[in-house]
Amino acid sequence: MKKILVFASLVAVLAFWACSKESDSRNQSQLSIRLTDNPFNASAVNVDILKVRVNFRGDDTGWVDLETKAGIYNLLKLQNGVDTLLAQGTVPADTLKEIRFVLGNRNSIKIGADSFPLTIPSGQESGLKIKLSKKLNATLENVVVDFDAALSIHQTGNGKYMLKPVLKIK
Repeated sequence: MKKILVFASLVAVLAFWACSKESDSRNQSQLSIRLTDNPFNASAVNVDILKVRVNFRGDDTGWVDLETKAGIYNLLKLQNGVDTLLAQGTVPADTLKEIRFVLGNRNSIKIGADSFPLTIPSGQESGLKIKLSKKLNATLENVVVDFDAALSIHQTGNGKYMLKPVLKIK
């Protein structure tokens, strides 16, 4: 009789554990952020991406840092259907409100054989922000960010180059 009670208790504990694991996985989503670009007339447009963060609250709280493949990305190598995995992580299966790219200071543009620094106003302080309202499912989610270099690069009157990002979700 004692063996039956121990066995029944063990089965109950395992069933409870399995149900709790199942409900946990239904409340999370595996999110991947990918990067692509439209064609632009330059040799290279290099953006130094340090970190990708996502927010589910739409305010200054609720930020989640994704596992980011930090590095300098030549946007012009990400054209004509080519993209790259930039960041991923397990996040709540909730409504994604904002994506933020935190940038470094090694941004540049190459025109012909000449390379120029690429200034990004407030890029190093607050990052590049994309507002959206995308409900994530409890499965693998891919969000492709189109970094439109052609609309984002501006040459100033004194010959310097600025990046005022035009980012779109595809």
